[in-house]
Amino acid sequence: MEGLKDFLDQKVEQYNQPGFIPNDPVSIPHRFSKKQDIEVSGFFAAILAWGQRKTIINKCLELMQMMDNAPHEFLIHHQEADLKHFLTFKHRTFNDIDTLYFIHFLSWFYRNHDSLEEAFLIDRKSGNATMEKLLISFHEFFFSLPDAPHRTKKHIATPARKAACKRINMFLRWMVRKDENGVDFGIWDKISPAQLICPCDVHVDRVARKLGLIDRKQTDWLTAVELTGRLSEFDPADPVKYDFALFGLGVEEKF
Repeated sequence: MEGLKDFLDQKVEQYNQPGFIPNDPVSIPHRFSKKQDIEVSGFFAAILAWGQRKTIINKCLELMQMMDNAPHEFLIHHQEADLKHFLTFKHRTFNDIDTLYFIHFLSWFYRNHDSLEEAFLIDRKSGNATMEKLLISFHEFFFSLPDAPHRTKKHIATPARKAACKRINMFLRWMVRKDENGVDFGIWDKISPAQLICPCDVHVDRVARKLGLIDRKQTDWLTAVELTGRLSEFDPADPVKYDFALFGLGVEEKF
């Protein structure tokens, strides 16, 4: 395993670099410097991270343009009439109904809270809660407003449905991980990097299986937990840094 750790550490160093940013959805929050703008744009970029990366980035740029490239300001101060042009927004199965509910929730939330991190810690008793509990609570909270459309619930995965929760785990990686390499933001302090679960997309899953890091036959929440547990053997304080290595090997090197 020592040889595998050395190999993956080298790949982390190779891909966890600013050069990774332009062709990845993480480039969207990197357009902003205000904390809340990074959170909002990053949240949408992660949720819409479905399909070809170029298309994802273009759709996110379109959505940010609709918010006057000041998403937090837009959420707090928009008028009802400003929402009309969102009726044309669509990315795969994420449509206008979903977009408007996301805006509705985030607008309500930011009028009452300073940071989106608080939405993941809404149950204050869960200071050291597992990520499974935090994500289940977040999903319930996000869809707790009276007019939450049932169809929109599928766009935020939850471990309660056994989902691997790839996109939300990716968003948390962006917000929580701290290093000097400039890709992840590390702007949240109440969730630790050690709590994070590795985003388990098709590329990461394939490479991890090839390297013997996953034994489960299917890809679900328990698979993501299993993979993260194996990565924790290499770095218990920051296991999800190896997402860079596994994703880079899968996408850039077709490993």
